[in-house]
Amino acid sequence: MEILELYLKGITVALKGIPITIGVSLVAVFIGVLLGLIIALQKMSKFKIVRWPANVYVEVFRGTPLIVQALILAYGVPQLLQSNDIPFKWPYLIIPAIIVCGLNSAAYVAEVIRSGLQAVDKGQMEAARSLGMSKGMAMKLIIIPQAFRIILPALGNELITLIKETAVLSYVGVVEILRRGTLWNASSFETFPAYVGVAIVYLLLTIPLSRIVAYAEGRMAQSDRS
Repeated sequence: MEILELYLKGITVALKGIPITIGVSLVAVFIGVLLGLIIALQKMSKFKIVRWPANVYVEVFRGTPLIVQALILAYGVPQLLQSNDIPFKWPYLIIPAIIVCGLNSAAYVAEVIRSGLQAVDKGQMEAARSLGMSKGMAMKLIIIPQAFRIILPALGNELITLIKETAVLSYVGVVEILRRGTLWNASSFETFPAYVGVAIVYLLLTIPLSRIVAYAEGRMAQSDRS
Protein backbone atom coordinates (compact mmCIF):
# COMPACT_ATOMS: atom_id res chain seq x y z
CA MET A 1 0.00 0.00 0.00
CA GLU A 2 2.87 2.35 0.77
CA ILE A 3 4.29 1.85 -2.73
CA LEU A 4 0.91 2.64 -4.30
CA GLU A 5 0.69 5.80 -2.21
CA LEU A 6 4.10 6.92 -3.49
CA TYR A 7 2.98 6.59 -7.10
CA LEU A 8 -0.29 8.36 -6.37
CA LYS A 9 1.70 11.13 -4.71
CA GLY A 10 3.89 11.40 -7.81
CA ILE A 11 0.81 11.75 -10.01
CA THR A 12 -0.79 14.26 -7.63
CA VAL A 13 2.32 16.44 -7.59
CA ALA A 14 2.65 16.35 -11.39
CA LEU A 15 -1.04 17.24 -11.82
CA LYS A 16 -0.33 20.61 -10.18
CA GLY A 17 1.78 21.55 -13.20
CA ILE A 18 -1.08 21.09 -15.69
CA PRO A 19 -2.33 24.72 -15.63
CA ILE A 20 1.10 26.08 -16.59
CA THR A 21 1.66 23.40 -19.25
CA ILE A 22 -1.76 23.87 -20.85
CA GLY A 23 -1.61 27.66 -20.56
CA VAL A 24 1.80 27.92 -22.23
CA SER A 25 0.78 25.45 -24.93
CA LEU A 26 -2.48 27.20 -25.83
CA VAL A 27 -0.94 30.69 -25.96
CA ALA A 28 2.04 29.35 -27.93
CA VAL A 29 -0.24 27.69 -30.49
CA PHE A 30 -2.21 30.94 -30.81
CA ILE A 31 1.02 32.88 -31.44
CA GLY A 32 2.21 30.11 -33.75
CA VAL A 33 -0.93 30.25 -35.89
CA LEU A 34 -0.92 34.04 -36.23
CA LEU A 35 2.80 34.30 -36.96
CA GLY A 36 2.76 31.07 -38.97
CA LEU A 37 0.10 32.47 -41.30
CA ILE A 38 2.23 35.53 -42.00
CA ILE A 39 5.32 33.40 -42.62
CA ALA A 40 3.37 31.01 -44.87
CA LEU A 41 2.12 33.90 -46.99
CA GLN A 42 5.67 35.27 -47.17
CA LYS A 43 7.00 31.90 -48.33
CA MET A 44 4.39 31.83 -51.08
CA SER A 45 5.29 35.33 -52.33
CA LYS A 46 6.68 35.66 -55.84
CA PHE A 47 9.24 38.15 -54.53
CA LYS A 48 12.53 36.67 -53.32
CA ILE A 49 13.15 39.54 -50.89
CA VAL A 50 9.88 38.61 -49.12
CA ARG A 51 10.48 34.85 -49.19
CA TRP A 52 14.08 34.99 -47.95
CA PRO A 53 13.45 36.18 -44.34
CA ALA A 54 10.64 33.64 -43.93
CA ASN A 55 12.84 30.80 -45.19
CA VAL A 56 15.65 31.81 -42.83
CA TYR A 57 13.24 31.99 -39.89
CA VAL A 58 11.86 28.51 -40.56
CA GLU A 59 15.33 27.00 -41.04
CA VAL A 60 16.68 28.53 -37.82
CA PHE A 61 13.79 27.55 -35.56
CA ARG A 62 13.33 24.09 -37.06
CA GLY A 63 17.07 23.44 -37.15
CA THR A 64 17.84 24.18 -33.49
CA PRO A 65 16.50 22.44 -30.34
CA LEU A 66 13.73 24.16 -28.41
CA ILE A 67 15.75 23.91 -25.19
CA VAL A 68 18.60 25.88 -26.78
CA GLN A 69 16.17 28.55 -27.97
CA ALA A 70 14.64 28.75 -24.48
CA LEU A 71 18.05 29.11 -22.81
CA ILE A 72 19.08 31.85 -25.24
CA LEU A 73 15.91 33.86 -24.67
CA ALA A 74 15.58 33.27 -20.91
CA TYR A 75 19.23 33.72 -19.91
CA GLY A 76 21.29 34.67 -22.95
CA VAL A 77 19.37 37.78 -23.98
CA PRO A 78 19.30 39.33 -20.46
CA GLN A 79 23.03 38.65 -20.04
CA LEU A 80 23.81 40.18 -23.44
CA LEU A 81 21.81 43.32 -22.65
CA GLN A 82 23.30 43.64 -19.16
CA SER A 83 26.84 43.28 -20.54
CA ASN A 84 26.07 46.28 -22.74
CA ASP A 85 24.87 48.34 -19.73
CA ILE A 86 21.21 47.82 -20.54
CA PRO A 87 19.43 46.75 -17.32
CA PHE A 88 17.05 43.96 -18.18
CA LYS A 89 15.56 40.99 -16.37
CA TRP A 90 12.50 38.93 -17.15
CA PRO A 91 9.89 39.66 -14.44
CA TYR A 92 8.60 36.09 -14.83
CA LEU A 93 10.35 33.24 -16.62
CA ILE A 94 7.04 32.09 -18.04
CA ILE A 95 7.16 35.11 -20.39
CA PRO A 96 10.22 34.00 -22.40
CA ALA A 97 8.84 30.44 -22.19
CA ILE A 98 5.62 31.46 -23.93
CA ILE A 99 7.49 33.60 -26.48
CA VAL A 100 9.99 30.92 -27.44
CA CYS A 101 7.31 28.22 -27.69
CA GLY A 102 5.21 30.52 -29.86
CA LEU A 103 8.15 31.40 -32.13
CA ASN A 104 9.13 27.74 -32.41
CA SER A 105 5.57 26.66 -33.12
CA ALA A 106 5.25 29.30 -35.85
CA ALA A 107 8.10 27.72 -37.82
CA TYR A 108 6.25 24.40 -37.96
CA VAL A 109 2.74 25.82 -38.32
CA ALA A 110 3.91 27.98 -41.24
CA GLU A 111 4.66 24.87 -43.28
CA VAL A 112 1.33 23.32 -42.28
CA ILE A 113 -0.57 26.45 -43.31
CA ARG A 114 1.37 26.73 -46.57
CA SER A 115 0.46 23.16 -47.49
CA GLY A 116 -3.17 23.89 -46.59
CA LEU A 117 -3.25 27.00 -48.77
CA GLN A 118 -1.74 25.08 -51.67
CA ALA A 119 -4.29 22.28 -51.19
CA VAL A 120 -7.21 24.63 -51.91
CA ASP A 121 -8.36 24.29 -55.50
CA LYS A 122 -6.86 27.07 -57.64
CA GLY A 123 -10.22 27.48 -59.27
CA GLN A 124 -11.47 29.03 -56.01
CA MET A 125 -9.16 32.01 -56.47
CA GLU A 126 -10.05 32.33 -60.15
CA ALA A 127 -13.77 32.26 -59.33
CA ALA A 128 -13.34 34.90 -56.63
CA ARG A 129 -11.37 37.18 -58.95
CA SER A 130 -14.02 36.77 -61.66
CA LEU A 131 -16.58 38.07 -59.16
CA GLY A 132 -14.53 41.25 -58.74
CA MET A 133 -12.72 40.38 -55.51
CA SER A 134 -9.16 41.54 -55.00
CA LYS A 135 -6.55 38.86 -54.37
CA GLY A 136 -6.28 39.93 -50.73
CA MET A 137 -10.03 39.78 -50.19
CA ALA A 138 -10.27 36.38 -51.88
CA MET A 139 -7.49 35.05 -49.64
CA LYS A 140 -9.17 36.43 -46.51
CA LEU A 141 -12.74 35.36 -47.24
CA ILE A 142 -12.36 32.20 -49.31
CA ILE A 143 -8.90 30.62 -49.47
CA ILE A 144 -7.68 30.98 -45.87
CA PRO A 145 -10.93 29.70 -44.24
CA GLN A 146 -10.87 26.62 -46.50
CA ALA A 147 -7.18 26.05 -45.79
CA PHE A 148 -7.74 26.17 -42.03
CA ARG A 149 -10.50 23.61 -42.34
CA ILE A 150 -8.04 21.32 -44.12
CA ILE A 151 -5.25 21.78 -41.59
CA LEU A 152 -7.37 21.73 -38.41
CA PRO A 153 -6.27 18.17 -37.45
CA ALA A 154 -2.63 19.13 -38.02
CA LEU A 155 -3.05 22.11 -35.68
CA GLY A 156 -4.49 19.75 -33.09
CA ASN A 157 -1.40 17.58 -33.44
CA GLU A 158 0.77 20.68 -33.01
CA LEU A 159 -0.95 21.39 -29.68
CA ILE A 160 -0.27 17.81 -28.55
CA THR A 161 3.37 18.15 -29.59
CA LEU A 162 3.73 21.43 -27.72
CA ILE A 163 2.25 19.95 -24.55
CA LYS A 164 5.05 17.38 -24.58
CA GLU A 165 7.76 19.82 -25.63
CA THR A 166 6.98 22.23 -22.79
CA ALA A 167 8.84 19.73 -20.61
CA VAL A 168 12.11 21.37 -21.70
CA LEU A 169 10.95 24.60 -20.02
CA SER A 170 11.73 23.01 -16.68
CA TYR A 171 15.38 23.73 -17.51
CA VAL A 172 14.69 27.47 -17.52
CA GLY A 173 12.81 27.44 -14.23
CA VAL A 174 9.20 27.20 -15.39
CA VAL A 175 7.29 25.09 -12.89
CA GLU A 176 5.28 22.92 -15.29
CA ILE A 177 4.55 19.19 -15.07
CA LEU A 178 8.13 17.92 -15.32
CA ARG A 179 9.49 20.59 -12.98
CA ARG A 180 6.88 19.63 -10.36
CA GLY A 181 8.04 16.04 -10.53
CA THR A 182 11.71 17.03 -10.41
CA LEU A 183 11.22 19.21 -7.33
CA TRP A 184 9.34 16.43 -5.54
CA ASN A 185 12.10 13.97 -6.47
CA ALA A 186 14.72 16.36 -5.04
CA SER A 187 12.89 16.60 -1.73
CA SER A 188 11.77 12.97 -1.37
CA PHE A 189 14.44 11.04 -3.33
CA GLU A 190 11.63 8.97 -4.85
CA THR A 191 12.96 9.18 -8.39
CA PHE A 192 11.00 6.39 -10.08
CA PRO A 193 7.55 7.29 -8.65
CA ALA A 194 8.20 10.96 -9.39
CA TYR A 195 8.93 10.51 -13.09
CA VAL A 196 6.38 7.74 -13.59
CA GLY A 197 3.83 10.18 -12.18
CA VAL A 198 5.01 12.82 -14.67
CA ALA A 199 4.69 10.36 -17.56
CA ILE A 200 1.17 9.34 -16.52
CA VAL A 201 0.02 12.96 -16.33
CA TYR A 202 1.35 13.66 -19.82
CA LEU A 203 -0.53 10.59 -21.06
CA LEU A 204 -3.70 11.83 -19.36
CA LEU A 205 -3.39 14.99 -21.44
CA THR A 206 -2.18 13.67 -24.78
CA ILE A 207 -4.24 10.48 -25.22
CA PRO A 208 -7.68 12.20 -25.02
CA LEU A 209 -6.46 15.01 -27.29
CA SER A 210 -5.13 12.46 -29.79
CA ARG A 211 -8.52 10.73 -29.81
CA ILE A 212 -10.28 14.06 -30.40
CA VAL A 213 -7.96 14.88 -33.32
CA ALA A 214 -8.50 11.41 -34.82
CA TYR A 215 -12.26 11.84 -34.46
CA ALA A 216 -12.12 15.25 -36.15
CA GLU A 217 -10.08 13.78 -39.02
CA GLY A 218 -12.64 11.01 -39.46
CA ARG A 219 -15.54 13.46 -39.50
CA MET A 220 -13.80 15.65 -42.05
CA ALA A 221 -13.03 12.64 -44.26
CA GLN A 222 -16.71 11.63 -44.15
CA SER A 223 -17.89 15.13 -45.05
CA ASP A 224 -15.44 15.27 -47.97
CA ARG A 225 -16.80 12.01 -49.37
CA SER A 226 -20.45 13.06 -49.02
